[in-house]
Amino acid sequence: MASPKRFLRVIAGLLLTLIMATGAAAQVEDQLSNYSVDNATGYLQPLADGIGADLNSGLFHSAHIPKMGMYLRFEVRVMSARFGDDDKTFEATTEGDFLPQKTAETSTVVGPGDATTVPGQAGTSFIFPGGFDIGAFTLATPQLRVGSYMGTEALIRYIALDVGDVELGNISLFGFGLRHSISQYMSPTFPIELAGGFFWQSFKIGENAAGDDLMKSSALSIGVQASKRFASGILFIEPYTGLSLDRFSMEVAYESDAAGEDAEAIDLDFGTESSVRFTAGLALNLPAINGHVEYSLASQSSFSFGVSIGN
Repeated sequence: MASPKRFLRVIAGLLLTLIMATGAAAQVEDQLSNYSVDNATGYLQPLADGIGADLNSGLFHSAHIPKMGMYLRFEVRVMSARFGDDDKTFEATTEGDFLPQKTAETSTVVGPGDATTVPGQAGTSFIFPGGFDIGAFTLATPQLRVGSYMGTEALIRYIALDVGDVELGNISLFGFGLRHSISQYMSPTFPIELAGGFFWQSFKIGENAAGDDLMKSSALSIGVQASKRFASGILFIEPYTGLSLDRFSMEVAYESDAAGEDAEAIDLDFGTESSVRFTAGLALNLPAINGHVEYSLASQSSFSFGVSIGN
């Protein structure tokens, strides 16, 4: 049986491999250096939407929370938000002293890798950088579920990696939330399990030229869940669903040379986006292990699956 330390290395490697599929953060900063605020926002918006969708996925796989009784479950969740054709391009405008000013449809950070060149006066040209040809933003994370006291359980997500040797920089994710059983206030004959709660997270990727976080984001999800268990021997089959109000914000700090002079420090704020998320999934539960898969429908939909080990 693999040791806990080796198992954690496997999880960390999975996280690293999946995030690296989106392109190294250092390379993203190189592309961003060609843009100031407006173009940079359009360039990065699909990635921001994908991060928000992943962070607010994979938070539950059942509405069943015992009123009392200690349990501890270690979980691994993989969340993936796919990008459509509309996410691949945006309308960008030439910057700096380039004349005449022109607008062109060019690649976002998740779009094709080919740059777009626009001709200007006196044989000059403006180059819009390409993207990283990303089909989906996929995130894997370990999480710990602890309960129960008076029908309340806690969920913690945490991982911190320094992977500067592959030019990705630091990755850190911390999240904490609580869920409470609503079913305990219902009649014993009530046909389904109900629960409600919240979950907050902070996620940071990469390091900019100044040594600060390249991208930092926060997410908050508040919602209710329902599930129903069907027994078949020692196996429980449990369809589940949830409805939540999600909030997500992201900031990006980088240096831009779009003005053609000294590098300018840019602090890009995507503001706070709110969306309603509907989740439907299925869990297969054994006494000490279960697996689950789900799909979440929102402004940016996502797919999630995972395993849970514990009593």
